[in-house]
Amino acid sequence: MSSGDFRHENGPSTTEKPITETEIAAEFSHHDLTIARINNGSFGSCPKSIISAQQQWQLQFLQQPDYFYFNALKPSMLKSRTLIQYLVNAADVDEISIVDNATTAAAIVLQYITWSFFTSDFRPGDAAVMLHYAYGSVKSSVQAYVARAGGNVIEVHLPFPLNSNEEIVTEFDKALKMGKMNGGKIRLAVIDHITSMPSVVIPVKELVQMCRDEGVDFIFVDGAHAIGNVEIDVVDIGADFYTSNLHKWFFTPPSAAFLYCKRSEKVVDLHHPVVSVEYGNGLAIESAWIGTRDYSAQLVIPDVVELFVNRFEGGIEGIRRRNHDMVVEMAEMLVKAWGTELGTPPEMCSSMAMVGMPACLGISGNSDALKLRTHLRVSFKVEVPMYYRAPLEGEVNPITGYARISHQVYNTIEDYYRFRDAIIKLVSDGFTCAILSN
Repeated sequence: MSSGDFRHENGPSTTEKPITETEIAAEFSHHDLTIARINNGSFGSCPKSIISAQQQWQLQFLQQPDYFYFNALKPSMLKSRTLIQYLVNAADVDEISIVDNATTAAAIVLQYITWSFFTSDFRPGDAAVMLHYAYGSVKSSVQAYVARAGGNVIEVHLPFPLNSNEEIVTEFDKALKMGKMNGGKIRLAVIDHITSMPSVVIPVKELVQMCRDEGVDFIFVDGAHAIGNVEIDVVDIGADFYTSNLHKWFFTPPSAAFLYCKRSEKVVDLHHPVVSVEYGNGLAIESAWIGTRDYSAQLVIPDVVELFVNRFEGGIEGIRRRNHDMVVEMAEMLVKAWGTELGTPPEMCSSMAMVGMPACLGISGNSDALKLRTHLRVSFKVEVPMYYRAPLEGEVNPITGYARISHQVYNTIEDYYRFRDAIIKLVSDGFTCAILSN
């Protein structure tokens, strides 16, 4: 595909001015402006121009559903798939399917993989390997499909805080060797590109190659947070399957995600879990019609590039660099103000960073972390997720709580100053999470 097929993907042309801060603020003026929302990672964000474009797609369907179904839906969905193919460097557009979210993509992959557990060469002890930090619904999906089929699920327990990729590689290697003990076979490896909580950029290419070297049957990369956040080259990564949500960091309305399935002799006969009249026409076509529903979030993807992303210097790459640099700068400002530390080095951050909370806040469990998050929302108008890290044996006055801060283009420095000052006030007032428990 030529770069001109979707206009100037690397940002405004020389005849256009880049988007201004005032225009960015206008695009997100529908946000609750009383909230310092530094949690783009959970639900993403959608600009006004894209909401308007989505409404036009919805109206097209409602005005003449029959014409839309027979004449507009498939070619428009193909255009979205073709753009995604270009963005992630897939070899063929038929390798790209559009689904609701990464959880749906995981169901498609796991439904397919589970059949291998019923083949004649299956042996008890054959395993699936995944990170302990894997997203909750994906972990549950692996258990639901693999464990119920008689497979063994091995979780890779990573340390946190993390200091280097080598720590991840070492623990992943241990899990692969465990999976092959007593002649066992690893049927599936599930690898996050960016873990959700705690948030860490994983060296996926290296882990995929390790899986290939160890003879893992299938490799599924869960990049739920990846597109619009880090570079994705599915050919270079080399996994059999790759998924990412477009509504988290690529500005689409909820919900839209893609599933890449590498074309090969071993990956055949995949199907969408919802069986429709398109069954048997290939996963991409099956996914493009699962019955009467609103497909506008998936059809608006090219509009996201044309109407919003291309207004930024450097396009999506420029947005990614901007968000990464700003989230690191804000994270370093916060840990300096609080006397704490980052959960990972800057190079292991995406547009999200893990920021240590003052130990005196007394975060002693997941319940405390959730209560503190609620307290910050209600009392200080700050929206930010909290992560509890259990202290290691022998640690003295350890940091047990980390905030996962995000940076998206609508954020301002005042959002992070409000968070900084809220924590400083809590510490000054002698606040502890035990007060919330009472």
